[in-house]
Amino acid sequence: MDTAEYVSILDREGRSLAAAAEEAGTGAEVPTCPGWQVRDLLRHTGMVHRWAEAFVAEGHTSYHPDGGLPDLDGAELLAWFREGHGQLVETLRSAAPDVECWHFLPAPSPLAFWARRQAHETTVHRFDAESARGGRPSEISGDFAADGIDELLCGFHARPKSRVRSEKPRVLRVRATDTDGAVWTVRLSQEPPVTEREDATDADCEVAGPAARVYLSLWNRLPFPSMTGDASVAGLWREKSAVT
Repeated sequence: MDTAEYVSILDREGRSLAAAAEEAGTGAEVPTCPGWQVRDLLRHTGMVHRWAEAFVAEGHTSYHPDGGLPDLDGAELLAWFREGHGQLVETLRSAAPDVECWHFLPAPSPLAFWARRQAHETTVHRFDAESARGGRPSEISGDFAADGIDELLCGFHARPKSRVRSEKPRVLRVRATDTDGAVWTVRLSQEPPVTEREDATDADCEVAGPAARVYLSLWNRLPFPSMTGDASVAGLWREKSAVT
């Protein structure tokens, strides 16, 4: 996927998030984020959008703190969210391809990183907003979901800060059954996970299913659609994989 595709997805998903949040109401509970109400979801995602936009727009080449959460609610909060989302989309669409700024996962360029990261950030939180609204959630394409699985396994959980550790070596295989070649082998130990984009034969546990279901499951939004082998390995993921 290229940067323009990610930005288009970000645009669509942010609009859908706001629409679902407005329909649910800012006081609605978010079942996929225990302890959160829709207002918390909007404040968090809107803060992340503004934080990300500042790196690209202002060219920060080192880590820059976010601006904090707003003391807004109701219609004012929704307007604030939509404004920040729109600014992020416009900044990413208009940025020079070779813009230099800080980013925290390997990527072809800083711009490619931020477009991809914010597309996935917003998609997962759009699902959260729709869980608060109720009804049938919007679909996630298999290719995009597989890309998100790859970002999570080969990006986030390759970092030293990943908490997914095991006292003894264990192997988790992740398979998207509806997307060609979408299989990952995650080797767990006392060190950060090591993920290979291949089908290993020595997995202790396999989680599998349609890419979109597996994507949301790995982000701890849904149960794993199918699991075989040692359930404690999947349980370890559930317990330790939250990204902060």
